[in-house]
Amino acid sequence: MGPQKVRQYIDAAPKEVRQRLRQMRACIRSAAPDAVEDIKWRMPTSSYRRFLVSFAAFKHHIGFYPTPSGVRAFAKELEGFATAKGSIRFPHDKALPLPLVRRITEFRVRESTEKDANRNTEGKNPKVRGRSARRGR
Repeated sequence: MGPQKVRQYIDAAPKEVRQRLRQMRACIRSAAPDAVEDIKWRMPTSSYRRFLVSFAAFKHHIGFYPTPSGVRAFAKELEGFATAKGSIRFPHDKALPLPLVRRITEFRVRESTEKDANRNTEGKNPKVRGRSARRGR
């Protein structure tokens, strides 16, 4: 079983990447101060009502996972980095683009908040969840 807390994840990482992981964590926390940190999919994850972003250490890079919408919204600024549908790779031999990580995280917070606002205007009760709640059980 792997680390259960973000601090444990960072402390278990190779010594040479721990500072970079701490920088990512601090940047994400400052951009999403109300987010809840957890370990999901074996990596540090931040959620605010829903998944926002996650990050992880790899041999040659830090992976940053802001969902596909986060990657699409900043595609122009991400041209110098390897990206995939919902991920970005920040190589260890380059400085972390912390201002960009912050803007992407702030975008994800706004996106999450707007999605929740749209759901609430559709007449749905956000406190009622699950199949049994919808069926009145």
